[in-house]
Amino acid sequence: MTVAASGHHQQVIEQAKQRVQQDLQTVLETYPLVSPLKEAVHHAVMLGGKRVRPALAYATAQLKNGDIPAAARRAAVAVELIHCYSLIHDDLPCMDDDDLRRGQPTVHILYGEANAMLAGDVLQSMAFDVLTSCQFGEDQPLDLLVAAQQVQVLAKAASAMVVGQTLDLAAEQKPVNQQELESIHLNKTGALIQSAIAMGALSIGVPPTSTDYQALITFGRNLGLAFQVLDDVLDITASTDQLGKPAQSDLKLQKATYPALMGLDGATRYAATLHEQAVDALQQVEGDSTALRNLALFLLHRGS
Repeated sequence: MTVAASGHHQQVIEQAKQRVQQDLQTVLETYPLVSPLKEAVHHAVMLGGKRVRPALAYATAQLKNGDIPAAARRAAVAVELIHCYSLIHDDLPCMDDDDLRRGQPTVHILYGEANAMLAGDVLQSMAFDVLTSCQFGEDQPLDLLVAAQQVQVLAKAASAMVVGQTLDLAAEQKPVNQQELESIHLNKTGALIQSAIAMGALSIGVPPTSTDYQALITFGRNLGLAFQVLDDVLDITASTDQLGKPAQSDLKLQKATYPALMGLDGATRYAATLHEQAVDALQQVEGDSTALRNLALFLLHRGS
């Protein structure tokens, strides 16, 4: 399960990292943030990470003709800003109390809890501003309908993510069944992953009522769960250096996890089953889904 991804699988994620890193830098430079807020935001956003959500937005937008329109670039930046805000807040002492993220000290360790909270707050606002701007599309008129649809998708996903975090905190040191566990992670992790795919689809004019759109949502739902199941597995099997954050933190906090529920082997098999179901859903989608399939494979075989 944790063998290194290679070839085209790795290439898709690496290209996405480079593209979104440039766009994130461009966006951050347009905001007149003051110190130490500016430094806290840059630390949270620009240190890297896998950039899975932007990669999914790009890959979905490439279904039609391989191009990545401005609306997809804005969606990629917006979803990553929301993700980064969530990581800042998740790491706070009142949440998961982590001092390491992406191999670096967490934001509150470097800049204090108040500045970490404010950095998360401003990133959330910036995300929605980006979706409704002409950034990356100065030569094309802003499609207000697409922008409004993307705002709605991301807002609902961000709200679901907070619900998921609430459920996750409530489930610590308590037994949960599979349905309860999946409710946590469909909200906490899955919703934002689905939103990246949905916003990518909207950027190329896929109607929300279409079969293609619904199949993509099914793909995202199963992929998001597979991602979380594997994340739980890696918390046990990978090292702190590999993860870029403290290993076995789930065990320390006595969190509800898939290995705790179904064993390490059972969780590993379940992740593979969810991946298969995700890829099966792509068979109903018109266009070239190669990039999405490669991303799904990368996520299945990632080691961190």
